[in-house]
Amino acid sequence: MIVDTVPFYAIILKSVIVKEDNCEVFIAERDRLSAQALFPDHKVFSSRCTDPENLFYADASSRTPRYFSETHRIMAIYAGTTPADANRMLDAVKATGKFPGANIRRMRTGFNGT
Repeated sequence: MIVDTVPFYAIILKSVIVKEDNCEVFIAERDRLSAQALFPDHKVFSSRCTDPENLFYADASSRTPRYFSETHRIMAIYAGTTPADANRMLDAVKATGKFPGANIRRMRTGFNGT
């Protein structure tokens, strides 16, 4: 069974390219925890490999499914359900000066429980 969320906006804080869905490549949990400390009221999340027991992250702005989890490992922060929410969150992220490449993505997440 595959369960998907409704689309939402996230701010991509950090991204790492992976080849062949290498599960040895990921963003360290200490990095996620450091970012979470900056934004205690918004969930900071990171992706791992696309094994069935892990969450997957998909680009919801594309007509054809693009799964970030297959080509990148991301660390992102939940930014709400509207473009206005996302822009406010992006401004807050940029104000920290810690994530120079931060950008808005409309996405969804899911779980493959098969």
